[in-house]
Amino acid sequence: MKCLKNLERLLLVVGFGLLAFCVAAKVHQILLSRAAIQQFEDLKPPAVNVRTDSGVTPPPASEPDFLLWSRQRVKHYEDSLGQHLAPPLAVLRIPRVHVEAPVLEGTDDLTLNRGVGRIEGTAHLGENGNVGIAGHRDGFFRGLKDIKVGDRIDLEEPHGIETYVVDHLEVVDPANVSVLLSNSKPALTLVTCYPFYYIGSAPQRYIVHAERVDREAQDVGASGS
Repeated sequence: MKCLKNLERLLLVVGFGLLAFCVAAKVHQILLSRAAIQQFEDLKPPAVNVRTDSGVTPPPASEPDFLLWSRQRVKHYEDSLGQHLAPPLAVLRIPRVHVEAPVLEGTDDLTLNRGVGRIEGTAHLGENGNVGIAGHRDGFFRGLKDIKVGDRIDLEEPHGIETYVVDHLEVVDPANVSVLLSNSKPALTLVTCYPFYYIGSAPQRYIVHAERVDREAQDVGASGS
C-alpha cells in the first residue's frame, strides 16, 4: 500500500510538471509569433494614422491561434526564428476566422515557416493585378478551412490598408495556375494545400479568391447614407 501511495504522489507531481511545461510552451509560442508582426509595425511612419477604406482605425495585432497548428509546424516556426529574413511587406488579417499573418516575399521553406508569402509572378502589393499569397494549411492558413464567401480580408501595408471581400472558393490540382491570373479588377488569391487535415503531402490546393473593395464606391455609399 505504501508503494502505491508513493507511486500516486509521483504521478501527481509528474502530471503537474507536464501541465506547467505545456502552459509555458504555449506562452512562449505566442511571444515568438509576435516577433514578425512587430517587425512590420515598427516600419510604420509614426505620423501616419492608418485607416481602413471605411474610415475605421484597425485594431492592434492579436496573437495567432497556435492551438490550430500542428506540432511539427510550430517547431518549424520556432526553428525559423534563428534565421534572418527581410521585414514583412504587410500583415494579412481575416477577422471572422481569426487569421493573422506577416506577408513575406517568396514561398521557400523558410519564408512559409515564418509567415505567408507572395507568390513569384503574381502582382506586387499595391499593384492593380492579382496578388497571390501562399501559406501552410497546418500553420498560418489553417483558419481558411472556415472561410466563407463574403468574408472581409484586410491587407495592411506600412502606409495604408487594402480591403478585399471573398467572392469565390474552389479546390484545384497543383498544376492549375490559372487561378493566379489577373483580370480587370484588383484581386487577392490565397493558396494553401488541401485537404486541411490530410496526412502526408496533400494532393490538392484550396483557393480563396477575393476582389478589392472599390474605394470610390465606398465613399459614394458613405456620403449617400
